[in-house]
Amino acid sequence: MYRTLAAAALVVAISAPAQAADIRPFDARAFAAAQAAGKPILIEVHAPWCPVCAAQGKAIQKLTAGGAHPDLMIFRIDYDSQKPLWQKFGAQKQSTLIAFRGRTETGRLAYQTDEAKIAALLAGTRAPR
Repeated sequence: MYRTLAAAALVVAISAPAQAADIRPFDARAFAAAQAAGKPILIEVHAPWCPVCAAQGKAIQKLTAGGAHPDLMIFRIDYDSQKPLWQKFGAQKQSTLIAFRGRTETGRLAYQTDEAKIAALLAGTRAPR
């Protein structure tokens, strides 16, 4: 019986969809802690009404699925309600993605949905090998 349960649990685990990176609302303390720890970070300046933002979100989910970027921390800044914050990061408009490796900005994209370019931006957050 226990083997049957274990086998069933394994089948469920294998067939479950791969998890993508967790997107969380921007939090200054968590961002500072991630920078201090040298973590890979993505800032997403997002507007819920923006079709480009939606396309970027789908690309990010796809590119981070299956543990492709296991340590990546994604912080979302709301374009409509957090204007001083996105301006602090030098963003000019919604659908801006800003990548960091710790405290170092490694790249940014604005109004871009090309999956290869987003993949390259995410790859830049990884520590060199």
